[in-house]
Amino acid sequence: MTFTQLAVIGLVALLGPLLAYPKGWHLPVVLGELAAGIVIGKTGLGFVDPGDPVFRFLADLGFALVMFVAGTHVPLRDPAMRPALRSGAIRAAAVGVVATVLAVSLARVSGIPHAPLYAVLMASSSAALILPVIDNLGLGGPHVLGLLPQVAIADSACIVLLPLAIDPAHAVRAAVGALLVIAAAVLLWALLRQLEKTGVRRRIHDISENRLFAIELRGQLVMLAALAALAVWAHVSIMLAGFAFGLAVTAVGEPRRLARQLFALTDGFFGPLYFVWLGASLDLREFGSHPGMIALGVALGVGGGLAHLVGRLMRQPVSLGMLACAQLGVPVSAATIGSQLGVLRPAEAAALMLGALVTIGLAVAGGGLAARAGMVAQAPVPAPAAKPVQA
Repeated sequence: MTFTQLAVIGLVALLGPLLAYPKGWHLPVVLGELAAGIVIGKTGLGFVDPGDPVFRFLADLGFALVMFVAGTHVPLRDPAMRPALRSGAIRAAAVGVVATVLAVSLARVSGIPHAPLYAVLMASSSAALILPVIDNLGLGGPHVLGLLPQVAIADSACIVLLPLAIDPAHAVRAAVGALLVIAAAVLLWALLRQLEKTGVRRRIHDISENRLFAIELRGQLVMLAALAALAVWAHVSIMLAGFAFGLAVTAVGEPRRLARQLFALTDGFFGPLYFVWLGASLDLREFGSHPGMIALGVALGVGGGLAHLVGRLMRQPVSLGMLACAQLGVPVSAATIGSQLGVLRPAEAAALMLGALVTIGLAVAGGGLAARAGMVAQAPVPAPAAKPVQA
C-alpha cells in the first residue's frame, strides 16, 4: 500500500458525506464509502488490493474502532430506558423467534446450510445506524422510547451470537473465546469505574486537557488494542472486542472531550478506510455467475423487515418496526469473518451486504413514516421574556 493509494482512499471516501448531505434522503454515510470501495476495488478498477497486509491491518483497526463507537452509542445510562427494558426484551425475543423460522425456510429453499447465520442477521438491529436516524428526524414519544432497549438488546445479543452461528463446527471454541473477551471487558469496566469513583480519572482528564497530552485517548486505544489482541488469540472476531469495550466505557460514562477525539479518529480516518476496504473486497461480478445470490440478498433483507414487524402484535407501530430492522454491523462482520474463514459460498458475502442495504432502505422509509405520523420529540417551551425594569 502506498501514500498515493491512501490519498485516493481518503478522497473517494468523501462520497459518503456527499450522499448523506441531503437531509431528506436520510442515508447513512457508510453507503457512499462502500460504493467508493466497490468502484476502486475488485468489482471496479482494481486500484487497491484488499488483500494487502498493511491495508488489511488498517481496516481491522478501523473495524475495531467502528464497533467500539457502536457500543458507546447504546444508551445504557439513560434512566428513561429502564421502564421500557422488559417490553423491549420481549419484542427482541419475538423477533428472534420469527427470524429463526424464516431463516430455516430460506436455508431449505436456497440449499445453503447457513440457517443459524441467516437467523442472526434477520434478528439483528444496528444501534449505530438507528440512533442517528432517530436524532436526525427528531423522533420521540413513548413508542420511540420503547424501541431503544429493543435495539440495544438485539444488537448486543446478535454480536455475541454471530461467531457461534457463522462457524458452527468451532462453536465451542468460539464460545470460550467470547467468554474470555467478555470477562476481560468486564474487568476493564471495573477498572474504569474504580478510577472514576476515586477521582483519578478526573485528575488525569484535567492534566491532559491543560497540558494537551491526550492521555485518556492513549489509554483507551491501549485497552482497545489489548482486548483486540485477546480476541485474535482466542480466535474470536475483533468485532466483539470493540463492541464489548464500547459498552464498558459507556457504562462508566465517556467524557465529552474523549468522545470528540474518538469521533475524529474513527469517523475522520479509520472508519471510512474500513468501509472502503470492505467495499473493495466485495466482488459483485460474482453475481453474474451466481444470480441466485441476488435473490438471497433480497430475501435476507425482506425477511429481516418481516421479522421485525412482529412488534405490531405488541402495539408497536409498523413504521418503528421497519426502522428497527436496519442492519449494519452484524452483516458487515459476517461478510468479513466469513470471507476470512472461507465458510461462505461465492458471492454470498455480497448477498449479505445486499440484504443489509435492503433493510437500510426499509429503515429510512420507516423513519420517514414515523416522522410524518407525528412521533417527534416535544420541543421545550421557551420561557417568557422578562419585562424591562423601568428606572
